[in-house]
Amino acid sequence: MARVVVDVMPKPEILDPQGQAVAGALGRLGFSGVTEVRQGKHFELEVDDSVDDEMLAKIAEGFLANPVIEEWTIRRIDR
Repeated sequence: MARVVVDVMPKPEILDPQGQAVAGALGRLGFSGVTEVRQGKHFELEVDDSVDDEMLAKIAEGFLANPVIEEWTIRRIDR
């Protein structure tokens, strides 16, 4: 078994209203120095040895992310 992490983020050219709301709230709460926030999704998958990188890419692109507006990274975590 292996642990795989898939992080999904809005593409840089896509407006991120949730990230903007967090950035605004940080300033109102007295946290200075944060100039931008982008909010995304983080998935952790436990997979067996039959799941290769090609299958992980299909899972990310076809199910976990919207490839029109999001980009993703996939990494395997050593145990």
